[in-house]
Amino acid sequence: MSSFKKKIKLFTGNAHPRLAEEISDYLGIPLGCALIQRFKDGEISIAINESVRGADVYVIQPTCSPANEHLMELLIMIDALKRASAQRITAVIPYYGYARQERKVKARDPISAKLVANLITAAGANRVIAMDLHANAIQGFFDIPFDHLIGVPILAEHFKKMRLENFIVVSPDIGGVTRARDLAERLGSEIAIIDKRRPAPNQAEVMNIIGKVKGKNVIMTDDIVDTAGTICGGAVALLERGAEKVYACCTHPVLSHPALERIENAPFEEFVVTNTIPIQEENLPKKLKVLSIAPLLGEAMIRIHEHLSVSKLFD
Repeated sequence: MSSFKKKIKLFTGNAHPRLAEEISDYLGIPLGCALIQRFKDGEISIAINESVRGADVYVIQPTCSPANEHLMELLIMIDALKRASAQRITAVIPYYGYARQERKVKARDPISAKLVANLITAAGANRVIAMDLHANAIQGFFDIPFDHLIGVPILAEHFKKMRLENFIVVSPDIGGVTRARDLAERLGSEIAIIDKRRPAPNQAEVMNIIGKVKGKNVIMTDDIVDTAGTICGGAVALLERGAEKVYACCTHPVLSHPALERIENAPFEEFVVTNTIPIQEENLPKKLKVLSIAPLLGEAMIRIHEHLSVSKLFD
C-alpha cells in the first residue's frame, strides 16, 4: 500500500454503508474496522478495532433518517477516534440533518442546525465535508474548517447528455434561486421561479410563476425533496401554464411517505437524484434515476489530504 493510502483511514456508521463502499472503491482504500452495537437499552456502543494513531481519518455518515440514531453514531465514533490519537478527524456528512431549522422563524424556536454543529465540534471533529446545505449560512455555525460541496455539477452533466432543446430551469421557491441560476448557467438557459406559500410544514401552495415557461421543456431543481408535495404540485402548475415536458432533480432524496407514490403519479419525464441518502431500490418509480456522489467525495478527500484546493472541483 502506498504511503498516501497508509495515512488515510475511512470509517462509516450504519447510515449509508453502500456509499462508503463506493468511496472506498474509488480511493482504493479499505474501510476501517469498527464495530457498532447496541446495549439492551438501545445505547450505542462503538469499538475501533485497528490503530488510527497519527492517521488522517474520514468518517462517512449522513445524518438521515433515523436522524438521531445516525447523529449519535457519528458523535460517538468521532469521540472514539479522537481518544485513539487520530491526527485529524473529518466528518463527511453528505446529508446534514436538522439543516431546515437554521434560524428562528417565530418566538421560542430552536436553531437545531447550530446545535448539531456544536455537538460535532465538541465531539472532536477537526473538519467537516457536507453537500448542498439547506442554508449556506450553516457553514458559519462551525469554528472548524468546512468544505461545502455542491451537487449541481453532477446534475448538470446528466442533463447535458440528454441534449434537451428549448428548455428552462425552474426554482420551486424563492429560496432556491441561487441553485437554479447555477444549474441554468452550466446548461446555458434562463430561469423561472415558482412563487408559493406554506400554510403548514410539508404543505405548499403555488401562487404564481415568474418567468416564461409556455412551450418549453422545464427542469425543476431543489436541494431536498421530502414528501415531494411542493415539487409535484409545481410540475402540475407548470404544465397548466403551457410547459411541454417537466423534468426534476435534487441532491437530497429524503422521500418521506408518500413521496414515492406522488412522484410515480406526477407528470415528470424523469426525476434525477443523488445518493447522499440511501434509497431502497425495490419498487422505485421507473422515472427516478440515482447518480453517485462517491467520485466527488473521493476527490474532495484526496485534495484535503494533499492540501489542494477543493473549490477547483467546481470550476
